[in-house]
Amino acid sequence: MSDIPIIDVSGIRAINPLERKAVASKIGAACRNVGFFYVTGHGVSSAISAGIFTAAHELFSLSSDALDALSITLSPHNRGYVAIAAERLDEMAAPDQKEAFNIGLELSPDDPEVLSQKPFWGLNVWPNLHGWRERVLAYYDACMSLQLDIHRGFALDLGIAEDFFADKMDRPIATLRLLHYPAGTPGAKGDIGAGQHTDYGNLTILSTDGVAGLQVRRRDGRWIDAPHVEGAFVCNIGDCLMRWTNDIYVSTPHRVLRPRQERYSVAFFADANPDAVVEALPSCVAPGTEPLYPPITCGAYLAARLAASYDHLQATN
Repeated sequence: MSDIPIIDVSGIRAINPLERKAVASKIGAACRNVGFFYVTGHGVSSAISAGIFTAAHELFSLSSDALDALSITLSPHNRGYVAIAAERLDEMAAPDQKEAFNIGLELSPDDPEVLSQKPFWGLNVWPNLHGWRERVLAYYDACMSLQLDIHRGFALDLGIAEDFFADKMDRPIATLRLLHYPAGTPGAKGDIGAGQHTDYGNLTILSTDGVAGLQVRRRDGRWIDAPHVEGAFVCNIGDCLMRWTNDIYVSTPHRVLRPRQERYSVAFFADANPDAVVEALPSCVAPGTEPLYPPITCGAYLAARLAASYDHLQATN
């Protein structure tokens, strides 16, 4: 537990700027070191958290026909059901032994961005389960509020305007992902729950059911377990935020071993607006040096990363 700090983020909402700065410094230290941190004091109710796991169990209990009708292969906007072995997070390894379901920002059919068929601006697909959509969107909205709090912490730590990320995260490519890992043999050759990878965007907020599996690779290359902490989220930064910070924050490789018993988790990927330009912050570039990465929109970057993970997208690119 000493490798991954536990941070009470309630102070990031304090009126006193010194309290906000103190939380931001702890977040920044975690991002400069292991790249992962647990979050408590997050304000997400236990009822909302329990509701999303109920929704996950209901969803993955549906028949294969019902799930296939919701397939992500039918959506150009990264929404819907991902079958077991349809994703390969480690491009050099076997396909992941997990199934998933992606929900994006809820949009109306008459939204101008939806009507224009702009990438990542599509409608969610919903299973025919009573109350399911409402439980899922309650959790989505709670995570949206939390990620904005944490992004204020990033900004304070990096010495930029506290609200810097606000207008870059107001209509984001924020994906809520329900995950189910069937039981298997941990560590068996070619049998991995989720292959070694770094996350693509800015910030991931993860909730787990207590079944072990998540591992994080420390800076020295050693893999460590990320054990379940009751009532806490596991957070980590992704590659877009690494680019924004010019490698001051470094995204950390992680993986999920095949669990001995089935495992459920819920990941919220807080990525920026599709048109937000990801470029090195001036405070993160030393005088007389050039940024490590060229500017790129969040949408273009994520599209390229997703194409490398999904077989159905590789077939069309």
